[in-house]
Amino acid sequence: MSDLAYADSMIDKIRELLLNARQKVAAHINTELLSTYWNVGRIIVEHEQNSNERAAYGKQQLRQISKELTKEFGRGFSVSNIQFMRRFYQSYQIQQTVSAKLSWSHYCELLSISDLDKRSFYEKEAVNSGWSIRELKRQISTSLYERLLLTEGRTNQETVLSLAQKGIEMAQPVDMIKDPYVFEFLGAPENKPLLESDLEKALVAQIEKFLLELGRGFMFVGTQQRITLNNIHYYVDMVFYNKILRAYVLIELKTTKLMAEAVGQLNMYLNYYAAEVNDEYDNAPIGIILCTDKDSVSAEYALGGMANNIFASRYVSYIPQKEQLIAQVEAVLKDWHEKENK
Repeated sequence: MSDLAYADSMIDKIRELLLNARQKVAAHINTELLSTYWNVGRIIVEHEQNSNERAAYGKQQLRQISKELTKEFGRGFSVSNIQFMRRFYQSYQIQQTVSAKLSWSHYCELLSISDLDKRSFYEKEAVNSGWSIRELKRQISTSLYERLLLTEGRTNQETVLSLAQKGIEMAQPVDMIKDPYVFEFLGAPENKPLLESDLEKALVAQIEKFLLELGRGFMFVGTQQRITLNNIHYYVDMVFYNKILRAYVLIELKTTKLMAEAVGQLNMYLNYYAAEVNDEYDNAPIGIILCTDKDSVSAEYALGGMANNIFASRYVSYIPQKEQLIAQVEAVLKDWHEKENK
């Protein structure tokens, strides 16, 4: 080994050592910060409970705490932040339930969600998927929780509890499907249709955000993956691999509503991948048709009876109205409760 190569190897080892040390220090600081803020919240709540003038204990008291702490310790002790510390303790009274994998910013975002099941879901997924605070905000703003509950059109209490307690369980192909998929990150006009080739290019250009929208475990393989049958070339729009399900995921992009011929074509692609591409440890490939609209009856007949796993989902280029999605979830749950009580 030359002196130059030896020096490069030495520098690489030092770099790795320093990066690991930096990560450990950051993790330790985060743990201590969460513990400190939890205890600040505990002290405030206990003092409030023991106060003879509980009704008067409110913003005025918090303002005084904020003023004194800011004077001595600097930024980070605004009234709103202290209110979050108080709420932090009230929501996680057993300190061991606080995850060191999440930052204080994560918890501030989570504490803004009043629905406990919904908050629990986002917390579990933020931990399981390693979401940054920006990614967590994006998933909340695009109503991931409601979209998952509405995907199969038969939301029930069991589904709600499962999402709240475990997050997304990737046990079978249907677990990774959403409806609709939200492509607001493309910045495409809401009512202006895209060509399929343009949509594909736009998704590739924003592949990291597209992977976030697809969900956990996805790895990008490529676009326009060629399949040759009887000397005729066909091309799969986008191919991914999901390491959790251990399966190739083939995506066909359609800038129109779901058509039966698209299902047949994708079914042919899946048969090819199962026979020619899969390794012995791979599970059966999965197909997803992303379209602008799908009629439930037509989709049922087009997709029914298929030996392969093929799903059709809508995509939208804007963030759905959260209130509308919540209303849809509540309506489905109400219908389910009424049927259960009959």
